[in-house]
Amino acid sequence: MGTISWVLYIIFLASSPTVLHPPEQSWFPKAPALPSAEGQRIVVSDVQTLITALNEAKDGQTILVEDGHYMMPHYVQIATDNVTLRGASGHRERVILDGRNSRHGELLGFTSCSGVTIADLTIQNIKWNGFKINSQTNVQKLTIYNCIIHNIWQRGIKGVKVPKENRDVVRPKQCRIQYCLFYNDRPKRLSDDAADIAKGNYIAGIDVMYAKDWIISDNVFVGIQGRTFEGRGAAFIWHTSEDCIIERNIIIDCDVGLQLGNPHRDSETTYHCVRCIARNNFITRAPEAGIVMVYTKDCKVLNNTIHDPDSRMGRLIRTLFTNDNLFIANNLLSGRRMSNESKSKITFINNLIKDFTDSFVDPVHGNLHLTNGAIDAIDKGIVLSDIIEDIDREPRDTRVDIGADELRH
Repeated sequence: MGTISWVLYIIFLASSPTVLHPPEQSWFPKAPALPSAEGQRIVVSDVQTLITALNEAKDGQTILVEDGHYMMPHYVQIATDNVTLRGASGHRERVILDGRNSRHGELLGFTSCSGVTIADLTIQNIKWNGFKINSQTNVQKLTIYNCIIHNIWQRGIKGVKVPKENRDVVRPKQCRIQYCLFYNDRPKRLSDDAADIAKGNYIAGIDVMYAKDWIISDNVFVGIQGRTFEGRGAAFIWHTSEDCIIERNIIIDCDVGLQLGNPHRDSETTYHCVRCIARNNFITRAPEAGIVMVYTKDCKVLNNTIHDPDSRMGRLIRTLFTNDNLFIANNLLSGRRMSNESKSKITFINNLIKDFTDSFVDPVHGNLHLTNGAIDAIDKGIVLSDIIEDIDREPRDTRVDIGADELRH
């Protein structure tokens, strides 16, 4: 960065109401830069111009937001196909949409649209939902890419229930949440959200219903915690979600890591998750559970690494109620045990349960890459057709390691 650019950036930081200091580590996944915007472009640099651009957006238009701190006065939404909203500089921490003073409890919504992309920006400080997917209105092919979701006190990304009528058509399909950072500065307080239905624990990173063909990958979740550390999943999918892949995510100090399904099930729902895969994820210190499977069918939990040797519940993987044809294999569980509370016949193959604290690169900070000392995991996995690479997108060896990381020899 040149001298003039540095001066401008320092002026920006000095004038910003809040300087963002997101938790970053050198080994976190890095988002490939998006190509330059094509087609009609609108550049905005103040709140009112941004709101007007969203309200008047045209199909295929790109809205580029200049670096700045945008105090949003109310909820805004995108309701036009193929709109892109992205930070102009590509630096997500420099474009902040802030709901602290908003008169509404939700920040940015999506209604009756397909092919929308949100990228390279931050949303923060809203008491309910940050990105709100109004799934009942037919929202398809939404991409949220390289964004920061900060201090959102119910759901960072929320996809609501879809009415039964025309559900197969309207349900949200082919959405992508990739290379995003979800983090909160502290556990939730009762004062954050007067509508909390769980005594301060109604909080999650991602919560979507009726998702189909989603990919949730390469994201980082840090500190998504309820008041008494009994919150929901960092990533939580349910209500007949089908064919979703949750992979290569890093989850640190969240009450629940991955939650596929919910103990609550309405009369319309037989299975919460069908043919979904959770693979190659790092999960560190999830006191309620590392990965939870509830009311699932034909799902797979493969080559995840979960580290919580002091787990209060001892549920590094938890299966509950019905989990028909669930396949759990090659998971490295650094702690005491799994908890199988399901009556279904579940296939458990080649999962390693042992305290691996001394065999990870930096477990305190969530870096669960293997060291050469992880002799019980290295080359001890079984070959699976669903596992051809590891958490770093590096190819697996012919002799597969247990867990999310494939140690390079």
